[in-house]
Amino acid sequence: MASKTCSPSNKLRFLLGMVLFLLMNMATAQLSSTFYSTTCPKALSTIKSAVNSAVSNEARMGASLLRLHFHDCFVNGCDGSILLDDTANMTGEKTAVPNSNSARGFEVIDTIKSQVESLCPGVVSCADIVAVAARDSVVALGGPSWIVLLGRRDSTTASLSAANSNIPAPTLNLSGLITAFSNKGFTAKEMVALSGSHTIGQARCTTFRTRIFNETNIDSTFATSLRANCPSNGGDNSLSPLDTTSSTSFDNAYFKNLQGQKGLLHSDQQLFSGGSTDSQVNAYSSNLGSFTTDFANAMVKMGNLSPLTGTSGQIRTNCRKAN
Repeated sequence: MASKTCSPSNKLRFLLGMVLFLLMNMATAQLSSTFYSTTCPKALSTIKSAVNSAVSNEARMGASLLRLHFHDCFVNGCDGSILLDDTANMTGEKTAVPNSNSARGFEVIDTIKSQVESLCPGVVSCADIVAVAARDSVVALGGPSWIVLLGRRDSTTASLSAANSNIPAPTLNLSGLITAFSNKGFTAKEMVALSGSHTIGQARCTTFRTRIFNETNIDSTFATSLRANCPSNGGDNSLSPLDTTSSTSFDNAYFKNLQGQKGLLHSDQQLFSGGSTDSQVNAYSSNLGSFTTDFANAMVKMGNLSPLTGTSGQIRTNCRKAN
């Protein structure tokens, strides 16, 4: 007679038990839309109110907060590392080429963090605040909403080198853009959708000077108008809108601009320059709903990049420094 411990029914129970154990452990490492519903029920409304106030005060701030999330997530995951100031022992990401004199909105995050800390001390992470603020910024400027999954924890370190190597540069050609996003798990279509974030915000002269003086796939009148504010020498920090049509409205004008060779950055126009993504630009240009749906879905995916969960990382008290 076979031993009870080896019977099929006991084996099945054991296997089911193992599956349940693994599922439970997986669940604890997953993000959840209701993560703060009992521990800090007013967290989301507090963030939204502060973002609306900041964007109402300065529309460009909406783009800045969205960009913070992007530059956070592309560097070792969505862990709030971009918020850390340099210390004697660590050089953070704020001085990296893509962020220096460029990344902004830190004070808004500070304000939100202090408000949330007064409500629920030590509960809401800086990484989650950045993720929610990005969504609320897009909504404040007329764009789509999406459910932000929550439960990210904050890193204790940052990486200058990773920020310099992982954030796509405005000088990239289409193949480089596709590779940079593929390295983070995004398809070319998702890359085009996420690039549509350039329907809001502004860029510094230093990022597009070469394009407006040297490139040929640019509308000549558009290039001439930009040169007045961005001369061949000087004026590095002079700003121009990424979307020449409606830079404070989250719409699909960015893609229409590309069709007319009015992309501000070299990397923008690369999406519509005779390559494999031309058809996707055409599709988003003619269908706003398609773009906003794909953008929202890609933002959820980006927010899921390598979060610290469970007991990893910490909940920073001050977003600018580790506890």
